[in-house]
Amino acid sequence: MKKWFVIILKTGVSAGLIWVLLSGVDFQSLKIKFDKINLTLVLVAMGAIMAQIFIGTLRWMSVLKGLGANVMFFALAKLYYIGVFFNQALPGGTGGDAVRVFLSYREGVNFRHAFNGVFLERVATVLALIALVDITQPFFIESLSEEMASVSLTSAIIISLGGIVGVILLTQLYRFPERIQHWSIIRGLGNLGRDLRLIFFSFKRAGPPLFWSLVGHINVSFSVFLLATSLRLNVSLFDCIILVPPVLLILSIPISIGGWGVREGAMVWAFALVGVPKEAALALSLLFGIVVLLTALPGGVVWLVTRKGDNNSSSIPKGAIGAIQDQQEKT
Repeated sequence: MKKWFVIILKTGVSAGLIWVLLSGVDFQSLKIKFDKINLTLVLVAMGAIMAQIFIGTLRWMSVLKGLGANVMFFALAKLYYIGVFFNQALPGGTGGDAVRVFLSYREGVNFRHAFNGVFLERVATVLALIALVDITQPFFIESLSEEMASVSLTSAIIISLGGIVGVILLTQLYRFPERIQHWSIIRGLGNLGRDLRLIFFSFKRAGPPLFWSLVGHINVSFSVFLLATSLRLNVSLFDCIILVPPVLLILSIPISIGGWGVREGAMVWAFALVGVPKEAALALSLLFGIVVLLTALPGGVVWLVTRKGDNNSSSIPKGAIGAIQDQQEKT
């Protein structure tokens, strides 16, 4: 019941935000934007988004290797792509991560490394995103009014400090009293804290996942630039590198289904700062969402083929995803 309530709530947020955005839109102007689209650039953007599979795999693999797991790139890429598909297909928002945990465990990675590897890869992604937002913040603030600039700067400071404090607190999870360390959830949290220290307290281990995270975020910004150009919007690559990271940071908050609604609202607001009309920014956001969805769909085919070829290692039994999602929520 709790999960269904969360799903219904997220669906309501997505539907409500999209309805609000569409209520004041000139649909004729929106149609004109799509009528004049450059399909060649859209295909190039799809290729750039597809490259995220390989970038994400390298990020995940660098974390697992830092934890001491022995993994192969192409085997991991297959699991990562399947996870991307389930992130789009399942309404809960973390379904793809749970699938990756389960399938990597079934492929021979011990459960501690399987679970913590996905969790810490997500931590690296968010930390790199916060760093990129901080780096681009001075350029972003130039486009804001004095009041909004103050709000933006304060928000960036709070988020940055929150990220640092959050990581530090997670590293202390192994310090629970000994009398309760026999509980499995406490042992799991302790192992998470130890693994987080192992990765992020070592430049040699933290460098690769943070590097690939930054590459991924910049690649997404490049993809948005290609799509904006395909719609003949007057924005530069530099504009996208400045404006897209804050949008991605907002999207990391799991309050909607697949980011729909939240992404559209954030992009309309962000691109308005460089003079992009509401209809044009909305068209860009919708096109980006469609491209992401289309590039994720083949991951479902990979899963079906893998499942058919080897049911013992890649099938997902009923209840497995829910159980792993429960553990992720507790962590």
